[in-house]
Amino acid sequence: MQGPRLRANIHLESNGTANGRFRTGVSLHSHTQHSREPLSFIYRVTGKLAPVRWAVAGFERRYREAYGTNLDLNRAYWTPPLSAHDAWRLESGEIEQRLGLASLVSLTDHDSIDAAMTLRVLDSFHHLPVSVEWTVPFRGTFFHLGIHNLPPERARAVMTEFERFTASPVESELAGLLEAATSNPAVLAVFNHPCWDENEIGHREHVALAHQFCLRYGAYLHAVELNGLRPWKENRETMALSEAVGKPLISGGDRHGLEPNATLNLTNARTFAEFVEEMREGASHVLFTTHYFEPLPVRMLRGVQDALADHERGGRWCDRVFYISDDGEHLPVHRYWKRRPLTVRAFETGLFALRHPGLRMAFRAFARQEAIS
Repeated sequence: MQGPRLRANIHLESNGTANGRFRTGVSLHSHTQHSREPLSFIYRVTGKLAPVRWAVAGFERRYREAYGTNLDLNRAYWTPPLSAHDAWRLESGEIEQRLGLASLVSLTDHDSIDAAMTLRVLDSFHHLPVSVEWTVPFRGTFFHLGIHNLPPERARAVMTEFERFTASPVESELAGLLEAATSNPAVLAVFNHPCWDENEIGHREHVALAHQFCLRYGAYLHAVELNGLRPWKENRETMALSEAVGKPLISGGDRHGLEPNATLNLTNARTFAEFVEEMREGASHVLFTTHYFEPLPVRMLRGVQDALADHERGGRWCDRVFYISDDGEHLPVHRYWKRRPLTVRAFETGLFALRHPGLRMAFRAFARQEAIS
């Protein structure tokens, strides 16, 4: 049987290629307050940034004095600032107001479908796709799969099986899970940021495992993702992976803060199911917006500032950072101090000082942007 034709066209917003040719912009892969983002990465950052190291050391000391045990950031996580409705409004508004296109938005929280299920109780969101970014352990590392547009009546049952596998993976069961999840022709399965060595096992080994994963489970995967928060060099590796395994490219912005997705899909589909049909046939038009080409360190800093800012609708940042206590209770970090420790306040002050236009310009000057070639 002949496979789908691979038509992956790359468009740049600066070239105006979206004008007049497409009806709809599709925002895939963005996060809401229903995502749990691990804080264990801070251990890697502390060796590079002294303010972070001081803040962590102070918090570790206070925690040890108060509870008689060591702090373990592997038990800590934060949640993005936007609610499901605010995230949808940000993404749809960017497409409709900035690009002048109709919008389709798929919210994909980590291992949770609560964003879409919560919104779908409202009549105006009845057609919102039920989607998830599923964490899939695989041979010493893990991958993230974007599973979009699950049948709402089966979505909870599918998530129960996904959660069971993530907690206790048995590789021989994976094909069956993927087959069951993607048997509906309206479901879209995407290999998110496949070349990102998030688990830090070594880049070459990770990419080799990504190839193996695609070859072994490619029958259930419909596309590989060009990620809006990963560097151009890595996205070029994803393009090579796409060619090697015969899968089309698709966009995925991976928004966690207040910056809209920097990569989108362009289509003339009117519904998400029509868009899925196009993708399953191998037709894809990926748009890189202008803010993708800002220096990545500047964009990442802006994301950290968004995460650590107090928001009118998203609440205080210290209400969105949690630590799982010894008895399994999920407590916001402010419960562990009477007032914000000096090290935390100093870190906040330094971080938000970078909002000053002069300092931002200086930071931008030192941030190296990867050139597209």
